[in-house]
Amino acid sequence: MKITVVGTGYVGLVSGACLAEMGNDVLCLDLDPEKIRVLKEGGIPIHEPGLDQVVARNVAAGRLHFTTNVQEAVQFGTIQFIAVGTPPDEDGSADLQYVLSAARAIGRHMTDYKVVVDKSTVPVGTADKVKAAVQAELDARGEAIPYSVVSNPEFLKEGAAVDDFMRPDRIVVGAEDDQAIFLMKALYAPFQRNHEKLLIMDLRSAELTKYAANAMLATRISFMNELALLSESLGADIELVRQGIGSDPRIGYHFLYAGCGYGGSCFPKDVKALIKTGADAGHALRVLNAVEDANDAQKLVLVDKVVAHFGEDLSGKHFALWGLAFKPNTDDMREAPSRVIIAELFRRGATVTAYDPVAMDETRRIFGDEPRLRYAERPMQALDGADALLIVTEWKEFRSPDFGVIKAKLKSPVIFDGRNVFDPQLPREAGLTYLSIGRP
Repeated sequence: MKITVVGTGYVGLVSGACLAEMGNDVLCLDLDPEKIRVLKEGGIPIHEPGLDQVVARNVAAGRLHFTTNVQEAVQFGTIQFIAVGTPPDEDGSADLQYVLSAARAIGRHMTDYKVVVDKSTVPVGTADKVKAAVQAELDARGEAIPYSVVSNPEFLKEGAAVDDFMRPDRIVVGAEDDQAIFLMKALYAPFQRNHEKLLIMDLRSAELTKYAANAMLATRISFMNELALLSESLGADIELVRQGIGSDPRIGYHFLYAGCGYGGSCFPKDVKALIKTGADAGHALRVLNAVEDANDAQKLVLVDKVVAHFGEDLSGKHFALWGLAFKPNTDDMREAPSRVIIAELFRRGATVTAYDPVAMDETRRIFGDEPRLRYAERPMQALDGADALLIVTEWKEFRSPDFGVIKAKLKSPVIFDGRNVFDPQLPREAGLTYLSIGRP
């Protein structure tokens, strides 16, 4: 099948590369010439494990192409995936300007039947707006070319996006007509040879499904973080509580880890957008408002522990910080807890040396030439001259450190673990004070 993908971010590039991997002919469009230059030269503008190999393999095979030419892109694919950004507006709603711009471009340049697929995370009712945008351009041209609009939300985890696309749990398709459903079934048939994973539903239900999924996962995280704080007050261990409730098959173990808050491009934005959708519809989503409030507070819990240990004024204190990205296996710093933690340490007079395997360039872009923030080439190097260590992202390379070396390097032998990476007994046996989330 001939497929056009508009946007080469996480969703667009992963989708395009994986669809090409299944033998389709895919053209990826982006209006950023630098992104397209990098891709054409064999580079990858984002960090996503395994994606570089899939892209290189399919470019070499002649199945994956890149362009900045809008007309070429629209005329290329029968199926037109819109996978552009939907950043939050000031009121929390999703900004649809890029989605609707892509829809108008399709209407402006299409010459035959198209299936226009909303792959971006969009509010309920966006398909109607996309349909109207395409139709307005066709009317302006005096053309009556048939087209369909489909909602096909993505369920990709950053850091595991390629595997999620190639081996999906479910494929949600919202569509209104038989021709679009037939083409979407044909497109996804290679991804579900083991058993049927395609869920066909109406457009609005498909749009709401994406927001509902992310809101549920965010709720589980905030619920566990709230219980972690209660566990500390009661002298309970949140890790044992997690095992106790996770063993119930109605609950399960996923997304029950206490920590220093969620971040990234999806959960914060989508929770806000769903709250706004509810407000616009006259339904206050009280649970999600609490989820958001709990997460905002949780991002400061690690600093609260630092203050409880060292005092309110951190002037002259220097901290090592392991982990900057909002989660492992990505360089994404959007809404990352590290940003809040670093800013609060600065506000209290402290300085920081940080280490992250892949996110330091992105951190430099965000913080600029901030003199209070330095970077280390290795985890242990970050401890030089530090009063204490803060762990903010649970990268695998942090799991088995030499605690004796950590104790020797730190001025004050204390670890503040925002992700409960270690068995508490191990650092304590090495003579370290170990303060984590929700554990005695």
